Amino acid sequence: MSWIVAILLVLGAFFAFVAALGVIRFPDFYTRMHAATKAGAFGACLLLLGAALHFGSTRAIITVALIIVFFYLTTPVAAQTIAQAAYRRGVTLWPKNGHDELAEDEAE
Repeated sequence: MSWIVAILLVLGAFFAFVAALGVIRFPDFYTRMHAATKAGAFGACLLLLGAALHFGSTRAIITVALIIVFFYLTTPVAAQTIAQAAYRRGVTLWPKNGHDELAEDEAE
């Protein structure tokens, strides 16, 4: 059981590191936010699963399950809201992203 916990913790730390690296290395706000929300939430969930298996109590497992559900319900909504606010404030897209589909939709 300790091997599974160790693997979950290492994988969770790896995904948290990937999220931090994405925030540092990606070129614009929107891609940075994508890295932080996707990889960060997945890394945190792996870390939480490792903690739940380590402690093994019913209370720990229920608490972790509720936190994971909360993460996956709120993270996409928060990312969408923050991206909309940034777009309305005029935060520019990275030029290599292609074209701005939202601007085309708003123009119609």
